[in-house]
Amino acid sequence: MHKTCDVEMEKNILEENERIAHENEHIFQENDIRAFNVLGAIGSGKTSIIERLYEGMDGGVTGGALAGDLTGEDDYQRFVDEGMKAVAVNTGKDCHLDAHDVNHALEDLPLKELDYLFIENVGNLICPVDFPLGTERDIVMISVTEGDDMVRKHPLIFAQADVGIINKVDLAEAMDVDLDVIKQDYRNVNPHGKLIKMNAKEGKGIDKLAEELELPYSL
Repeated sequence: MHKTCDVEMEKNILEENERIAHENEHIFQENDIRAFNVLGAIGSGKTSIIERLYEGMDGGVTGGALAGDLTGEDDYQRFVDEGMKAVAVNTGKDCHLDAHDVNHALEDLPLKELDYLFIENVGNLICPVDFPLGTERDIVMISVTEGDDMVRKHPLIFAQADVGIINKVDLAEAMDVDLDVIKQDYRNVNPHGKLIKMNAKEGKGIDKLAEELELPYSL
């Protein structure tokens, strides 16, 4: 009986998240905002990639960011320092953002002023799988410093990715990481998803991501 109640509760939570995700999607469409969910483990480079994309955007567009973390405002402050319209969302013990977190955070953003919104999810490759946010596309990234078995260890999130990113590829040799292994693992779980190799610190590969997302990038 207890197990039945737990399953039903989980079902209700996921259904409610789905409902609010559709509400978020409507808000984005209504305000003509293109929103992206950026996922990856801690240290994979999510913040840097968002910064690089924003730095290369044409001057006539406005980008915003939602910084999801368990606690703190470090990433939020980086976005603000870049000149982005930003809001911090601290989830406490939750290892992911859910659609309600995003819906509530949108109240603190000047939606009519935004052309793009980058949602930096909490640093985790497991918990966010079941919680769509209503964004246009999901970008899932790993760093070579995490090893070349990350896709095999986290197949579900890579299977649903619209775009996969291998970051810090300049360190692959030093970390004894085989990029072809990561590429093949990604193809095994997501044969149609785009995969981009990148060195975000130096800006290499950012143009390819911008092109894939159809962003006005000029660097």
